[in-house]
Amino acid sequence: MKVMLHTNRTGQLMVYVAKKDLEAPVVKQAQAKNAHIFTLSNGWELLVTGLSDPIQTPQTVRATRLN
Repeated sequence: MKVMLHTNRTGQLMVYVAKKDLEAPVVKQAQAKNAHIFTLSNGWELLVTGLSDPIQTPQTVRATRLN
C-alpha cells in the first residue's frame, strides 16, 4: 500500500494511509536489513524499504502491513 510520511508541528513522524483515511503517529521505529519497521499508535506495524537515513519528509512510499 502507498503511505505518506510527514512530520507534524512538534516534529513527530506521522503516517497517512489514504485508502483507509488513517493518519497516525509513529510510536516506535526499528531497523531491519534495508528496511524500517514503524509501529503506529493504532497498533499497525508497517515495513518500508528504501528509506534514507535520516528520513526525508514529506514523501510517499510503498509499505507492507506486518500485522
